[in-house]
Parts: sequence; structure tokens; C-alpha cells
Amino acid sequence: MNLTYLLIWIVVGGIAGFLADAVIRGIRLGLLGKIVVGILGGLLGGWLFGLLNIHIASGILGQIIYAFVGAVILLLVLRTLRRR
Repeated sequence: MNLTYLLIWIVVGGIAGFLADAVIRGIRLGLLGKIVVGILGGLLGGWLFGLLNIHIASGILGQIIYAFVGAVILLLVLRTLRRR
């Protein structure tokens, strides 16, 4: 992995994290938290979409969509666990 791919992961994770945080209210994440949730969401979303054999888009747009869906799932789980 080179620096370019690392920067792409951070940018895609940041975008997905910001979008997911805007959709799922009640969880206040800082900048780093949003990026981490977005990156983890990208891993989760890519795994889930691959497991279900669903292909929405390719390129950076597809990565953002997969990361956004995964980040939303992560934030919903986090919100559920915080309420207990």
C-alpha cells in the first residue's frame, strides 16, 4: 500500500463518515471518529455487498456508497449499544 491509497481511504472514509453522521443523529463524533467510522464502514460495506453479490457502482463513487452504508450500519449498532 502506498501513500496514494492511504489518502484515498482517508478521504473516502471521511466523506462516508460525515454523511453517515448527518443521517444518524444522536452520536457525536469528532473528525477522527468520523474518518474511522467511515473506513470501518467501507470494510463492512464492501464485505456485505460482496457477500450478497450486489454491485452498485464502480470507482470512487462505489467506494463512497459502500462505505456510507457500512458506516450507517456501524452507527446504528453503536447507538443501540449506547442506549443499554
